Formats: sequence, C-alpha cells, structure tokens
Amino acid sequence: MGIHKFFTSLNDLERIFRAPGRFKFEEHNVAAHSWKVSQYAMFFGTLEEMNGAKVNWKSLYEKTINHDFAEVFIGDIKTPVKHASIELKQMLAHVEEKMMENFIKEEIPTEFQEIFSMRMKEGKDNTLEGRLLEFSDKLDQFYESFAELKRGNTDKEFVIMYQQALKNLLKMPLPVSVRYFRNEILSDVIKEDTQINVAALTHEILNKLNKK
Repeated sequence: MGIHKFFTSLNDLERIFRAPGRFKFEEHNVAAHSWKVSQYAMFFGTLEEMNGAKVNWKSLYEKTINHDFAEVFIGDIKTPVKHASIELKQMLAHVEEKMMENFIKEEIPTEFQEIFSMRMKEGKDNTLEGRLLEFSDKLDQFYESFAELKRGNTDKEFVIMYQQALKNLLKMPLPVSVRYFRNEILSDVIKEDTQINVAALTHEILNKLNKK
C-alpha cells in the first residue's frame, strides 16, 4: 500500500462536474472548485488578519483544498437535493465520512493515516478557518451562477443558486468579510453588463434582508 492510489484519485476530481444535469456555458469541475475556494479563503483570511484576527493558515489551507475530496466517491450532488431535508443531508455526510475512513484505512500508508484523517474530516465548523471555508465555498457558488446569468442562461436553477448563495454569504458570522463583500465586491457585480438582470436579483435579496 502506497500513496500512489491517493495521487491517481486526484485526477478523478477533474472529471466530476458541478451542477450536473444543467445546461451551462462554462463547466466547472471539483478540482478547480477546490483551488478557487482556497484562493478566496486566502484573500478573506488576509482581510480578517488585517483587521486583528488570528488566522491559522495551515488549518485554513488544509480545510479549503481538501473540503470536497469525498466527492470522488459520490460525485457532486445538486444543492437542492442535498438540502432537501436535514435527515438526507446528515445521511449523505455520514456516507461520505465512512467512505473517506475506508479509503484512508485501505489506501493511505499507515504512518500517514492519522494525519489524513484530520485533514480530510469535515472542515466547516465554528472556528474562524471553518467559517472562512464555508464563506469561500458559497462565494464560488455565487460566482459560478453569476457567470451563467451574465451570459444569459435562462435556467431558473442558476437564479435560485445565485440568490441562495448571496443570502447565505450575507448571513455569515464574519462581519469583516461580509462587509467587504457587500460594499466592495457586490457593488462591482451589480455594475456589470449582464444578459439577465443580476442587479434586480441582487436588490431583491438585499431588500428582503433589510426588512428583517
């Protein structure tokens, strides 16, 4: 048993496409998604650090780059399906966890198994690094759906995805990052020339949140 199996399995993540079954102008695979999430987290981690937070960079990079590796076993399950019920979400998480445990036990050299178990576990938690992972993950969902709406993809799934990601981002318990996203990034987003009225979709969510 050697690390070879783990390395070859990374190629599989390049063949797992996000938002399966929908027409898309741009395809995005899980490997690229993980890299983008790590880049978003690097920026917002820097922003948090500049505002006085103490960031565990080792933990942040390990969480972000590994957060979707388990999809090599079950693929990318559509967000509406994954979140259809708490029970289903918990069951899917349990399946991913068990398959990851078996993979580590069977394919990772013994001397590395404990380290891999720590690195491959669910990274979204109440730590700053866990919250930055969740924020960055939602941000990539936001940008993937924005890219489709900008080019005129009329599939309502991307409207739902865009507004859901936007709402979740604005509710994250990361005041510094959320403020920057809302004041700087979002203002640039709504200024863009888009085939579908992204500004109206954005203001709809902002107005709903402001009323609460």
